[in-house]
Amino acid sequence: MSYDRIARLLLTHEITEFLYAEAELLDERRYDDWLALLSEDIRYWMPMRRNVKYDDTAREFTREGEDISWFDEGKDTLARRVRQIQTGIHWAEEPRSRITHMVSNVQLFEMAADADEPHEVSVKSRFLIYRNRVETETDLLVGKREDTLRRHGSGWLIARRRIILDQNVLLTKNLTFFF
Repeated sequence: MSYDRIARLLLTHEITEFLYAEAELLDERRYDDWLALLSEDIRYWMPMRRNVKYDDTAREFTREGEDISWFDEGKDTLARRVRQIQTGIHWAEEPRSRITHMVSNVQLFEMAADADEPHEVSVKSRFLIYRNRVETETDLLVGKREDTLRRHGSGWLIARRRIILDQNVLLTKNLTFFF
């Protein structure tokens, strides 16, 4: 096995562990620690999905910056959402939801490097989010994330997240949680 393959394998493991740790922060409601993983210029975007004809795939997702989306946020709005939840009087999170984030199928794609050390990495992963609220409300959301991670010191920051839900109609009563 060549050095490049070993280095890529180690980087994939490092990124996977980062994504697992992020999921754990969200599950434990450690939102301030989660916000610290976001770059100041983050773009957190989740387009809406449409049912389209087989050969009309260009219209399947709403367009970034042109059409409506479920989320199109920066760090400031994400921080405001966190603060709202942390008040303890957020109607959709009182009582608080029990949430589990499962992350899998982590794949590295493009890497931008300086002096053989990647400073930005494009990553795709799959997720399953389970949420239970009050006595009978249960939600399952499944999809993939396309992230751009940026090296920050010895760790990583999320610079961009595109969230693609497999569902096109959301049956969940709200989207107060994070992906």
